[in-house]
Amino acid sequence: MTTHTMSPGRTENRAPRALTTLRPLVVDVALPLGSYYLFKDAFGTSTFAALAWSSVLPALRTGWSLAKERRVNALAALILAVNVVSLLLSLLTGDPRLMLAKDGAVSSTVAVGILVSVALGRPMMTAGMKPFVLRGDRAREAAWERLASGRAAASGDFLRRERLFSLIWGVALLAECGARVVGAYTLPVETMVWLGQVVAMAVLTATALVSGAFAAGPMARMVIGEAEAGVNGVGAEGNSSLAGSTHK
Repeated sequence: MTTHTMSPGRTENRAPRALTTLRPLVVDVALPLGSYYLFKDAFGTSTFAALAWSSVLPALRTGWSLAKERRVNALAALILAVNVVSLLLSLLTGDPRLMLAKDGAVSSTVAVGILVSVALGRPMMTAGMKPFVLRGDRAREAAWERLASGRAAASGDFLRRERLFSLIWGVALLAECGARVVGAYTLPVETMVWLGQVVAMAVLTATALVSGAFAAGPMARMVIGEAEAGVNGVGAEGNSSLAGSTHK
């Protein structure tokens, strides 16, 4: 009778990974939106004050990430700088629309960083996509390294799709930035507060689907195929060496 064993770390890590993935969504979207309405409706603050206070938490999160990692991440530092500078400018001008446009500036900062990383041949979004493809599997990790290093037959297509994944995200975030800035100065502030979050979620969802279909999905299939080929190759090599040892 055969028994199927499951890697202990794989099932145990699913929940922490899911929480890690959802945490930025909660901190950067749900809490700022909820705190805006809390300050505006429950505490009776002005629209500008509610926007200012609801923007503090994302800025603090970025600063905490920098301090926790104990190293300077250029993109994270730039996002923090955009948050702080836009908050100070908004305090000086008292313009709530500038506060709303600030979110677009953050999106554009991330987008430009992603596009530059693609141009430099070091696609930034790979770090976020890679764990979902590998799923903690050592065979897949080895297969990824062979594909990324150019040693595998499918390496060319793999590397093109890796760049495409980041390119799709960079272009999408630039489009989101444009939509947020236009909305901030053409729509009522009260409308843009919630509509901006809806636009962000719609863009993120659509981008995830498109990048998955044209880049991440095919890359995952290549990794799985390469991993299976590697395992079969190791098995054949092991069998041949064993056969040789028994015929000495």
